[in-house]
Amino acid sequence: MESIVNINIDEIDAQFIEKLKRDFAHADVEIRLQDYPDQYLSFTETDFWSAINLLNWSEVPNDEKVVRPLIDALAEKPIPAIYRFSDILAEKLWLLDTYRHAKVFLDNPDEGGVLSVDDFLYARCAVVANGQTYYEKILENPQLMPSDSGFEALLYVALSAYKLKTGKNFTPFYAFNYETYSNKKGWQIQDG
Repeated sequence: MESIVNINIDEIDAQFIEKLKRDFAHADVEIRLQDYPDQYLSFTETDFWSAINLLNWSEVPNDEKVVRPLIDALAEKPIPAIYRFSDILAEKLWLLDTYRHAKVFLDNPDEGGVLSVDDFLYARCAVVANGQTYYEKILENPQLMPSDSGFEALLYVALSAYKLKTGKNFTPFYAFNYETYSNKKGWQIQDG
């Protein structure tokens, strides 16, 4: 059975969400946004990589200062752009979540054949943070995946930009789960 609930987004609050959970426990929910300006859809993958290029690597080792220009730039955009940045980042991280990319860690004697899910996630963040060309090279050549770098700060950029813009906490709705082992297909391939 299908139920349709039409509500203005301004009327959605924590109480509404809790009521939905209570009344429709275990149901799948589809959220379809209607009647919003096209400008909200205009944050593209090209915009994502341009935003990534705002990272200020001259501020290393202070990760907060490295990400500050990116956070500030995102906070100037419409809220949907912050969500799109978050979605695109999650997809990029998910695509790198494969056995073939993790194998670099597993083959590293310093790691003892054990994969730290956090270290692998932060290494994937570092790959994305290094820009489109580097990302595409690593995506296509998993054996080049770095095992000695990480950039956890990238995970918090959208949260910080949203907080800066709205003063509220960011609640992401990822189309792709970027946590290690989430890309089931990528972990089925155990060779090469």
